[in-house]
Amino acid sequence: MSEWRKKSLGFMCIKIGSGSTPTGGQESYKSEGISLIRSQNVDDFIFLYNGLAYIDDKQAEKLVNVTVKANDTLINITGDSVARVCSVPEHIIPARVNQHVAIIRADEIQLTNDFVKYSLLAMKEHLLSISEIGATRRALTKMMLENLEILTPSLPEQKAIAGVLSSLDDKIDLLHRQNKTLEAMAETLFRQWFVEEADDRWEEKLLGELLTITSSKRIFYSEYVTFGVPFYRGKEIIELRNTGSTTSELHISTGRFDEIVSKFDVPKEGDILLTSVGTLGVAYRVKASDQFYFKDGNITWFKDFKVPSSVIYLWLISKVGQDELEAITIGSTQQALTIEGLKSICVKMPTKNKIDKYADDFEIILTKIENNQTQIHTIEKLRDTLLPKLMSGEVRVTIS
Repeated sequence: MSEWRKKSLGFMCIKIGSGSTPTGGQESYKSEGISLIRSQNVDDFIFLYNGLAYIDDKQAEKLVNVTVKANDTLINITGDSVARVCSVPEHIIPARVNQHVAIIRADEIQLTNDFVKYSLLAMKEHLLSISEIGATRRALTKMMLENLEILTPSLPEQKAIAGVLSSLDDKIDLLHRQNKTLEAMAETLFRQWFVEEADDRWEEKLLGELLTITSSKRIFYSEYVTFGVPFYRGKEIIELRNTGSTTSELHISTGRFDEIVSKFDVPKEGDILLTSVGTLGVAYRVKASDQFYFKDGNITWFKDFKVPSSVIYLWLISKVGQDELEAITIGSTQQALTIEGLKSICVKMPTKNKIDKYADDFEIILTKIENNQTQIHTIEKLRDTLLPKLMSGEVRVTIS
């Protein structure tokens, strides 16, 4: 460890600074053009493409001083997502950043950008602790980042350490991209079979006739415990849908869960949960390994299927299903999906033989997605275990 030294980011970086807001705010956003990176695009380890905004050349010229380069480190510096860190992917260049995101660019003579990224990720708790400015809003300032000291080995060892962690991130990214392709394939097949090749002779059924649509038993605030069976809200269901895993902030006791199992029911493999307040219409299909309970009102429960749940799941996430959900949404300030509204949706169903054939093909795709999500979770656990050990020098790598 003698050759490892603590040095400040300000000493080892050629750029540390936050972005800026385009003139006109969101009204200046375009459907294509120069990428504008915002805080919602920056997650720990990964760049999120959903919600990526674009600006035109004229706006981009005004923001030329906040231009990012491929593999720059990005860090969120304000709000609930403060201290989230990732790299800039090459294929979104040219790009700018807004005021909630800071660019960190290493002086590559003494520091690599990847090593900066992994150092900041390993210092997450410290970054959160120093960001607690004020009672309502967290923030990291330019001075905080410049004064931040990180432990650095030689440049070859930095590259070797980053190489180990990057190889795991690359595998995770590949599996995520495979899942996006598989989901697109499943949605394409669903549209082909249930929309383009639909037959007027198919029977029209109410969704409530094809399955049971219900919710959970109410869990009161006084029943929350620190450890026990995870208790999910819409937030966790969305994370499960997107990544296959989540970390629950709330729990109920094992005794309370067992009581619910014995007197009522809990979600089981193949059941579907649908977010019904706030962010609407996000569907998650329960896995065999899942054990949890969920918040009534916020989430609707689909169970006791008379047709394969894979068919209903793909209908829910298809454009056809999403349009139907939008049509029955109620409320103006707080939008919601109601159980009665969901039951009343009309769905055209082919013959049982066709449904069974379609469901077999759907199940193959959905099983592959679930297997990939399991692999992702395993690799993430390995990476998260190695990260602090590698970045502290507790575990050393061989330099070739």
